[in-house]
Amino acid sequence: MDEYKHILVAVDLTEESRPVSAKACVLQKAYSASLSCVHVIEPLSLAYGGDIPMDLSTIQEQIQETAKAHLTEFASRLGIPADNQHLIFGRPETEIDTLANQISADLIVVGSHGRSGLALLMGSTANAVLHGANCDVLAVRVKETQPSSSSAQRS
Repeated sequence: MDEYKHILVAVDLTEESRPVSAKACVLQKAYSASLSCVHVIEPLSLAYGGDIPMDLSTIQEQIQETAKAHLTEFASRLGIPADNQHLIFGRPETEIDTLANQISADLIVVGSHGRSGLALLMGSTANAVLHGANCDVLAVRVKETQPSSSSAQRS
């Protein structure tokens, strides 16, 4: 196996990002590689198809400011320098691959919910990254959080 020199970990800044970034850190240390992280914000106009008759720019700016703060905090815990922290607007599946090419990453680490069948056909960022990438992709299986049955029984 070739040695990895630059690893890009894609994070959504939820709890599910922890096992994904932990796996990336293990590989980064094993290969003495550079580590970068990316969080992609999907513009509200893409998410809602422009069907909302109002100006979303203020909301989008607030989302960006919050995401930037969370990304900075998240990346600092991993020891990722500011130059290797990337906050991008667009579709995650294309922006992750584009950034990987720009920074010459030779491994992309993403989270995957392990969906199959119809859920996979409806869209999976990890699957789209895998098929669009020019480098290796590691999809780290993450568990979907489900409501606790014990809390539902107490009500």
